[in-house]
Amino acid sequence: MNMLLPALLLGATIPAIAQSAAPAATVWTDHRRALPDPLRRVPVGLQLWHTPNPNYPEPDPAQPGHFLWKHSTMVRNDTGQELEIVACGSFIWYSEAGWQANLTETPAEFAELFNCPRGRLKPGATYTFAKNYRYASSARSLYGGDALWYILAKDASGKLYKGLGLIETEADVLGK
Repeated sequence: MNMLLPALLLGATIPAIAQSAAPAATVWTDHRRALPDPLRRVPVGLQLWHTPNPNYPEPDPAQPGHFLWKHSTMVRNDTGQELEIVACGSFIWYSEAGWQANLTETPAEFAELFNCPRGRLKPGATYTFAKNYRYASSARSLYGGDALWYILAKDASGKLYKGLGLIETEADVLGK
């Protein structure tokens, strides 16, 4: 675990564009295991979920011809102690290649998006990223895939905890 935290912090500095182009092997080396490498062997202390899930695209009224998947992401600290955000992001699975790095958020970005002052998770409190939307610029760019969101946070002694939440995003526009 001593190597995990520096690797995650290093990964947090890589732009999301570069991460999404990285081969799956860089984040998911053991295909006999379900989780990407950075999320294995870290105890669960956070509950993370998305709603609605599964999620379907709908026309974007602000941009004709564009689409969006509207969903919210919530996290709750179940450890009984205050935790400090270390990393937040997601891995995506949309092809046979498996998990690929998608995006990362800094603790400051997490604090803003989840309305969580100073990136500190109070015990039992739920924090919400209300407009965690996915966008498509045209009907041709609609595709289904799964996103595994994760949050890593540490307690006062430095012990690391994780929360995981899978969201299914579908390609079919409802009502069509």
